[in-house]
Amino acid sequence: QVQLVESGGGSVQAGGSLRLSCAASGYTYRSSSRCMGWFRQAPGKEREGVAALYSGGGSPHYVDSVQGRFTISQDDAKNTLYLQMNSLRPEDTALYYCAAHLGLGAWGLCARFPESQEFTYWGQGTQVTVSS
Repeated sequence: QVQLVESGGGSVQAGGSLRLSCAASGYTYRSSSRCMGWFRQAPGKEREGVAALYSGGGSPHYVDSVQGRFTISQDDAKNTLYLQMNSLRPEDTALYYCAAHLGLGAWGLCARFPESQEFTYWGQGTQVTVSS
């Protein structure tokens, strides 16, 4: 059973920073072809992809609104995905989710990010609130 557990959310003022973590379990992190992503959903809005990273290398993918401010990374030794968020804005306020897709189709899913949302596994989310 694959499990994803997010942490690191909180309340900050505009211009501040937060680092989200997503601890993965239930599979061998390093052995899988995988696309790992961060999504967010604000009240009354649709869920949107924020950032994604493919295990086999290549550049990370970002939605335009976070380009240059957010950085996605992973630590294989810790089975953990991160999202470093700098220069936060009130419009970044949302519930942030970690998602994973393993094996067949993982590369294509990342390549189509942020339009692709067909990830297999999802975490419960962590709230990020940015005040002006």
